[in-house]
Amino acid sequence: MPRASTRPTSRDVAQAAGVSQAAVSLVLGDKWRGRVSEATAQRVREAARTLGYRPNLAARNLRLGRTRTVLLVVPALTTEFFAGVYTGAARVASQHGFGVVLYPSPEGIGPARDPFASAQAALDGVIASSMAADALTAIRGDQLPLVMLDSDPEGTTGAATVNLDIADGVRQVADHLLGLGHRHFLHLAADVASWTFEVRERELAARLRGVTGTSLRTTRAPISIRGAEAAAEAALALPGRPTAVVCDDDQLAAGTYKAARRLGLRVPEDLSVTGLDDLALATAIDPELTTVRLDAELFGERGMRALLAVLEHRTPEAGDIPVDLVVRGSTGRPPR
Repeated sequence: MPRASTRPTSRDVAQAAGVSQAAVSLVLGDKWRGRVSEATAQRVREAARTLGYRPNLAARNLRLGRTRTVLLVVPALTTEFFAGVYTGAARVASQHGFGVVLYPSPEGIGPARDPFASAQAALDGVIASSMAADALTAIRGDQLPLVMLDSDPEGTTGAATVNLDIADGVRQVADHLLGLGHRHFLHLAADVASWTFEVRERELAARLRGVTGTSLRTTRAPISIRGAEAAAEAALALPGRPTAVVCDDDQLAAGTYKAARRLGLRVPEDLSVTGLDDLALATAIDPELTTVRLDAELFGERGMRALLAVLEHRTPEAGDIPVDLVVRGSTGRPPR
């Protein structure tokens, strides 16, 4: 056992676990699968915990030529969703000895100044939201191992994509409203040029086209409560008012509530409203919002796992992340 004043080494861990130093390196570097047994790996981890062993990351990184730093590029952190994405990504990164640098693109989208003298020298890889994809050009992130979030898997520049099943979420919303008897819809669409919002618009239109007697009007709004209020009020004041408003985002739904009340409309008696995200806002407004729950932390976790797979020349996990419709008080049968 090492003296109390001496920092434990990998040799100490190897002796305590009854294995070689090479086995310790494999286990603590998370490269043991297929090379040592699960029981041996567990014994090494327990020995490291008991001794308080921490690998010398600086020395290991120098040997590997890595910084063990990942950049997460997201829109400006105006909602809790991308904070959740960061939390999930950082959790997985820390388990593998990586750090995550958060890089919010100014004004939500668009190009931004390179925060590093050389991103290629300072980073091992990049995880980027398609909503902030333009920022990749400025930081030359598309020249690094790259995982795209919410991005067209057929047209991405990344080595891998990780997506939420937004299309299914939109179908769940449409089926819920159709089941209540709604046939006349307003789509309050996010005024953002991004694949994830194109999916929302395409899937809603496709689902409603399959039902006789439906109508769909689309109005665009910036992702803000104030912007949504103005856009929704103008749209709802037109002749042939819809009975249901499908919003691309919970903030757009909150703005729709305000517009409805200015026009003397009750939610849901006169107008059903749905969102998409399930932010804290969804249960803070009255009535509480029917919306699609997106697991932001799982999204971030899957993004980081995909990047680790790319860095280790493995195939990332396939399949979109499931989403769930949460039915609350903002939807009901259409007025007679």
